[in-house]
Amino acid sequence: MKNDLSIYVLISFFLEDVGKVDLNCEKNNTAHKTNDISVNRLIVRRGQSFLVTFELHGPSRPTTDLLELMVETGPQPSEALGTRSVFRLPEGCGKGSSWKVKVHQGSVLLEGSITLDITSPADAPVGEYSLSVKTSATASVGSSLGKLLLLFNPWCKEDWVHLPEEEERQEYVMREQGLVYKGSDKYISSMAWNFGQFEDDIVDICLKLLDVNPKCLCDPANDFSARCNPIYVSRVVSAMINANDDRGVLMGRWDGRYDGGMSPTHWNGSVEVLRRWLKNGSNPVKYGQCWVFAAVMCTVLRCLGIPCRVVSNFQSAHDTDKNLIIDDFFSDYGVRPKQSPDSVWNYHVWVEAWMRRPDLSAGSLYDGWQVVDPTPQEKSTDVYCCGPAPVKAILQGHVDLKYDVPFVFAEVNADRVTWMVLANGSKKKISTDSVSVGQNISTKAVGSDKRVDITANYKHAEGTEKERDVYNLAVKRVNIPEENSNVIHDGKPGVSMKIVELTKPVSGKDIDLKLILNSNDSETRTLVINVNVQAMRYTGIPSSQIQTELKELKLLPNQDLTIPIHIPFSVYGEKMRESNSIKVSAVVTDKDKSEAVYITEKDLVPESPSLTIKAIGSELQYSEMTAEVVFENPLSEGLRNCFITVTGSGLLTETMEARMPLLKQGQRLRVTMPFTPYRPGPKKLVAGFNCDQFRDIKASCNVYIKPVTGVVPPLHR
Repeated sequence: MKNDLSIYVLISFFLEDVGKVDLNCEKNNTAHKTNDISVNRLIVRRGQSFLVTFELHGPSRPTTDLLELMVETGPQPSEALGTRSVFRLPEGCGKGSSWKVKVHQGSVLLEGSITLDITSPADAPVGEYSLSVKTSATASVGSSLGKLLLLFNPWCKEDWVHLPEEEERQEYVMREQGLVYKGSDKYISSMAWNFGQFEDDIVDICLKLLDVNPKCLCDPANDFSARCNPIYVSRVVSAMINANDDRGVLMGRWDGRYDGGMSPTHWNGSVEVLRRWLKNGSNPVKYGQCWVFAAVMCTVLRCLGIPCRVVSNFQSAHDTDKNLIIDDFFSDYGVRPKQSPDSVWNYHVWVEAWMRRPDLSAGSLYDGWQVVDPTPQEKSTDVYCCGPAPVKAILQGHVDLKYDVPFVFAEVNADRVTWMVLANGSKKKISTDSVSVGQNISTKAVGSDKRVDITANYKHAEGTEKERDVYNLAVKRVNIPEENSNVIHDGKPGVSMKIVELTKPVSGKDIDLKLILNSNDSETRTLVINVNVQAMRYTGIPSSQIQTELKELKLLPNQDLTIPIHIPFSVYGEKMRESNSIKVSAVVTDKDKSEAVYITEKDLVPESPSLTIKAIGSELQYSEMTAEVVFENPLSEGLRNCFITVTGSGLLTETMEARMPLLKQGQRLRVTMPFTPYRPGPKKLVAGFNCDQFRDIKASCNVYIKPVTGVVPPLHR
């Protein structure tokens, strides 16, 4: 301690006024892995030290005054709330301060400057801080050293968002591009998404989003204090991504009418959405649906330093009455009328955020991935948000824990009851299905573009005793009345049916299928067969009728009856522009046994025509490259009002566009666009194609940009 005190006396000898300040932005930001955001402003992570250097001026007289520093965040900084901290040299002289400072070993005091090593606590509130220094006990006001941004730190073991594996930190914090899985459980497709969390204005937009949230507007002091907690922050972000009850980022729309805005399928990345929100004066961007909400939230959490990944759940239940049961209704002519607020979406997309949950368990029982869902489906404590819900709690059926575990449990594991609505308005229970909800839960693999099935993280294998035990435990924990939670398993039906594809469904081509019926009875059956084809939104809601067919046929014992189903593109094409899939359903009534009704259905997701994009050039930072996009018209008619977009974080500073009024039958369109990559590392180019006949066809390619040194970066950095 004697040596330390001699250093501080020497500091005091020189110190009266602070001269030039160097926040060592490039060095600090590189050490804190924030240099991809900027090297011109100080952005650091909590629980990790950073260096500040400043010149010392003053009379040559020794003094015993000690150096006092102060950090403050928020409009009403308070030491009690953790938004203000005063800390001093020598280390430990502060009164209970959790921020620490010491003289950096490399300081050369006799040359008139000092470098301080400053460390924030691992549970400090995230956000923008002012940093100041007082150089004498008599000074009433400190000298400003500048501003700093403090982020969560998944590299710090003491931080609640600590993620142990470096490969996962690179994927879930640092990766600027990813994949979002869409389609249906039998037709899973991926679309590339530019998260762009390191674009230089995104961190400020993320902090603005926190500042305009209703909790902050109502009680800013406590809101800024609570930003130490990733549970709180993720819940606030979940509410602020949608605009249902605040000044959120995105307005949702699912009815196919997008006047005054963009179709949700238009977006290729988060950056354009967040920038529009800021430009609009924090008014919502029109429009989003679940994958847009989730992908934008992933950008915000990764930017703030919370590990995050996008997850898609196929055959995803929306349980409005919280009974863990989804009611489906069919009419006796095959159409799915809207009788229930419950629904099963072809897919639903949310995010998982990595954090500890000491609020739920003294140990680490519920730590790890948490479901956080910004899509406005149901209210949680009077706000449209969802989560964080521990994935481990969902797996175990612990639905009495916060936040919103029953809702997410139902999304992946609700039972499904099918009802027939008869002509007189009465309902007849047809079947109970305890298997189909929650299929192929998917996320992008670490370090590659492979799809990883994580269904086993959410539930035990369907058909096992353990899965039923967990379901029944969940039913008990949400206190569902006994009569509402019975699971009925029907006997083997007298008629079995299935719909089989004859050709792969491709948008622009006719679709052919067949309905196969078989009877296990010894008698001939006279059957009334309704085959109905509807265009469906991905939320499980019919958008329009495509075609219907009614037949009366005899089914012989132990023989197959095959009925062809032909769906021309000329009939379904126009009706699919704002729809995700085609639902083909067959409702069969036995005329000889009026009580016998059989139902089968198949979801089809027509594959989009081929669009390709590739990058041409040296793949070197600051070197000009070219994006080449190619599309060929597959129709026997011209495509009108063709429109191509290309985006890519770290590659293009803004979206590039090209238009063509008419692409003739069989004509091939080739577009080249120059660009100059400005950030090194793995990147993606993402292309989109639109015209009057086809909407939002996507393609992407990977580009690995090699860094260069000694080159002056563009001005936008």
